[in-house]
Amino acid sequence: MVISRFEELDFQETPMGELNLRRRREPTLGIDVYEVKLGDEYLMSSLFTVAEIALSDLGLAAVSGDNLRVVNGGLGLGYTAVAALADSRVGSLEVIDALPAVIDWHQRGLLPVSAELTGDSRTTLTHADFFAVMRAEPTQQFDAILLDVDHSPRHQLDPSHADLYTVAGLGRVRAHLAEGGVFALWSDDPADDEFMERLGQVFENPIAHAVDFDNALTGGVSSNTVYVATRGA
Repeated sequence: MVISRFEELDFQETPMGELNLRRRREPTLGIDVYEVKLGDEYLMSSLFTVAEIALSDLGLAAVSGDNLRVVNGGLGLGYTAVAALADSRVGSLEVIDALPAVIDWHQRGLLPVSAELTGDSRTTLTHADFFAVMRAEPTQQFDAILLDVDHSPRHQLDPSHADLYTVAGLGRVRAHLAEGGVFALWSDDPADDEFMERLGQVFENPIAHAVDFDNALTGGVSSNTVYVATRGA
């Protein structure tokens, strides 16, 4: 008899494919692991949150001032958003996700950080297409834009996202930032020289941070990239 170690917490059909949230027991570590799949692709796992947290930490470290207005594109398991809330300088945090199911997971308290996220009065969860928001004329300007949706600038979840990573698209992102504001982007790929060149055409002092972390499944070290770039005067 085969006993499944997986518990399906939610399953929904979405315009981007079948979305599945599940919990499983990782016997080698003795912990529960939360995973999200979109179709056949693994989107995220609570085993690997170091880089998601670093996205907030590195992005906000590059911003000066208090009462910061922050927008986070991509809610996911919520670790980037909760890391942003840990910075006492953050006055408001809007998290935008295109999938209402993901917002619903947190509102139902299905994930480890859901209560911390939704219980903070600074948090607003918005169902919208982050990429469409960036294409539109700004209605307000943010001190930090944190983006974790696609696998990397070269590997998007949806082809419609590709324009954001062009010089013109990055220029539209810049328009949504206040002077001195920061754009920070998570990537699963190593630093991309071509993308760095594009960032440098639009922003000041772009940096590609390599974020290394122990991989409990392989026994080795894995690495992600966090890009950080500033809007000057």
